[in-house]
Amino acid sequence: MIDSTTTPRPTLRRAVGRWQLYGLSINDVIGSGIYLLPAAAAALLGPASLWGILLAGLAVSLLVLCYAQAASYFDQPGGSYLYAREAFGPFVGLEVGWMQVLTRIASAAALANGLAEAVTHFWPGAASGGARIAIVTGSLAFLVAINIIGVRAAARTGVFLAIAKVVPLLMFIAIGAAFADLSQAAVLANDIPLRDLGEAALLLLFAYAGFENLPAAAGEYRNPRRDVPFAMLSMIATVTAIYVAVQWVALGTLPGLAESQTPIADAAARFGDDWLVWVITVGAAVSILGTNSNTIMLGPRYLLAVADDGFGPKFLTRIHPRFRTPVPAILVIGVLSLLLALSGSFVQLAMLSVVARLVTYISTALAVIVLQRRHGDREQALRLPGGLLIPVAATLVAVGLLASASVENLAAGALALVAGALIYRFWRRDPD
Repeated sequence: MIDSTTTPRPTLRRAVGRWQLYGLSINDVIGSGIYLLPAAAAALLGPASLWGILLAGLAVSLLVLCYAQAASYFDQPGGSYLYAREAFGPFVGLEVGWMQVLTRIASAAALANGLAEAVTHFWPGAASGGARIAIVTGSLAFLVAINIIGVRAAARTGVFLAIAKVVPLLMFIAIGAAFADLSQAAVLANDIPLRDLGEAALLLLFAYAGFENLPAAAGEYRNPRRDVPFAMLSMIATVTAIYVAVQWVALGTLPGLAESQTPIADAAARFGDDWLVWVITVGAAVSILGTNSNTIMLGPRYLLAVADDGFGPKFLTRIHPRFRTPVPAILVIGVLSLLLALSGSFVQLAMLSVVARLVTYISTALAVIVLQRRHGDREQALRLPGGLLIPVAATLVAVGLLASASVENLAAGALALVAGALIYRFWRRDPD
């Protein structure tokens, strides 16, 4: 008879390769926001929104470089939580990991509701009642099941959905470029109020949010220290190019862009046939499902990393012996996301996600300064030019964004940090 107390826990399966990571990283960043971004950016910045999106991509690149460098030091799961813990100790690490878990739950709930909203464009009955509940529940159950079966299946699903969401955008760019009015798409605006600049900075920079999640499942990648930095750096270049091109076409083809509720579909209707509008509309729904696929894949890995270090119930550390995935953590994230989505109370958690992301960005940029000294000479370690210049600049970018957050967002973030401190104080056990 096997002594279960001495039997080693099944290990996570390292099954995800470089190009799958590239697809996953794109899937995590390009979400439903790109279908609303052109109008929102134009409302705040006018024609200068084109350059605002480009500058935002360059600013986010500083943060992506910090994550890429930190990821090159480790092959364990946890991402931002791991970097903060290694650099500043378990308390700071837990606070960062806790904020990431809350953000993933809120994001999954919001995206599940967003999917139901997107489906109403071609199925009006999905707006309420049983149909809406079925879409929210069915989509989350499908993604949870895929992730339980294995990380390879989840990664393949994520890559497929990434391709399915990018193709409509590339069609929009390729066809719309022939109709774009260059005089409308390349003008710098004057006299933009400072208040609008702060709001625009948050809007544009958070259009690129999600890049920080890829390292969370590093324990299931074939060569995470090499492949995660490659995927993240390739992703930010690709996404920035797509965002700028979409904004250029939208500005050049849709007068009154700032007032549009569905800017990409409205622009497509001006230069394309009905089939292109339909493709764009379906693409928006697929985009939401794709982003939620990554959320359900990567969110439980934060929970697993935190539980492995002794915070929270021990059952969250279990790995399925056959599938070699963190099934309890996946189920917990899925169930909490479903309850939140059906209750509609995810709005408050969505508010704190703004501050939660910024806390994560600041902690990782500062952690890189510490980790450079400790692990800079490791094999395969990424070496950024300029020494401390990039992490310091990235920290200033994130702090500047935090200063632009609303009082409500800051209050929600503060309450979440207090909850994390209570978990650290009262819900600790000896890690295995």
